Amino acid sequence: MTSIGITGHQVAPAWVWEAVADQLPQVLGSPPFTGVSSLAAGADQEFADMVLTLGGNLCAVIPCHDYVSSFETAEQRVHFESLLARARSIEQLDYPEPSEDAYHAAGHRVVDLSDKVVAVWDGRPANGKGGTADIVGYARSLGKRVIVIWPTGAVR
Repeated sequence: MTSIGITGHQVAPAWVWEAVADQLPQVLGSPPFTGVSSLAAGADQEFADMVLTLGGNLCAVIPCHDYVSSFETAEQRVHFESLLARARSIEQLDYPEPSEDAYHAAGHRVVDLSDKVVAVWDGRPANGKGGTADIVGYARSLGKRVIVIWPTGAVR
């Protein structure tokens, strides 16, 4: 079974998420497949929603024990908890709280568990350790196929 991971920005204009949703079915294909995600707000949650909509299995890689505290809004937390409840498998990393190290390790684990990686990425350097650019670089260093989705003209 093919496994496809996600890395991507948490914040983007609404039309970017619409473009991502339009492109993901072609990238994911037909089941059986597994989508691997940390279920972060933004790209990770959009990806996980599409995996489940298309009938794929969801594998959640949770960066730390108190991950839920990292969500900025109640809506993001509820969405996270809903996706987590629907995950076929869950792997929680042994970090006590949200941190760049935890996010970096989770991003690497997503890549390690994936045959290919989708990156919802503007192509710019990471804003902090474990950002999208870091994870794309790691995936490429392992020779994994990286499929970048970022609409022309979009700005974060």
